Amino acid sequence: MHIDDGKGSRSANMDINIVPVIDLMSVLIVFLLITAVWNQISMIQLATSIYGKKSDDQQVQEKKPDDLQIPLRLDIKLDSYVLVFRDKSTLISNANGDYDTKTLSEELRRVKEAFPNKTDIVISVEDEITYGSLVKGMDVAITEKFPQVSISTGGAE
Repeated sequence: MHIDDGKGSRSANMDINIVPVIDLMSVLIVFLLITAVWNQISMIQLATSIYGKKSDDQQVQEKKPDDLQIPLRLDIKLDSYVLVFRDKSTLISNANGDYDTKTLSEELRRVKEAFPNKTDIVISVEDEITYGSLVKGMDVAITEKFPQVSISTGGAE
């Protein structure tokens, strides 16, 4: 860089010190991270009671008082599904070494036909169950219009 001071031109070495700028940015980044609001994109509702909490984004539907009192539970065991509805439990054994999701879907469809306003189901799993087996059960429940899925991890009864 050349500086003209009226007497002639001379060279000047001007280095800009950026350390204070880096310090300021570091403090700002930490401040923004601490004060940021973290949104939860998705969540699996875990519950130990028979009914899980409803999320705010689900629409509240009118339900008959009778529907709220009827527990619907799906027990996922190592060798079968057990669908418990009222005092009736339906055993759905594995077919060819895999869970019989077709029969489970039919049974859930029957429950939905009898109680069309019912939207909640509790899935209880044993500790040895794989994550994929849990997801299969959840997929069938959601497909058959039971979107309010709660998971009980204490083991199937």
